[in-house]
Amino acid sequence: MQTANRVQTVLRLDKFLFERAKMIASRRGMSFNTYVEKLIEKDAGLVFPKLPKDFKVSEEILNLVPKESSFVRPTQEELDNDPKLAYLMEKFGLL
Repeated sequence: MQTANRVQTVLRLDKFLFERAKMIASRRGMSFNTYVEKLIEKDAGLVFPKLPKDFKVSEEILNLVPKESSFVRPTQEELDNDPKLAYLMEKFGLL
């Protein structure tokens, strides 16, 4: 997530839960904040799988795309604000 789009907030957590989450975050080499953010992203459906570089799109799908297209690449801001669009653009090699 971009720093400019961040909001500072306060959480009230059970002490044991907080200590456990800090420990897990530390084991994974991340801060408590990053760990919590990743959990929320995943639960909110904002985490998309990475495709291998050699991922092949079938000919059937490629034939659905017009040969002459007036495709306009989204701006970086649009991609930052729409993770699904960014995922699909990466998936189909349009970035």
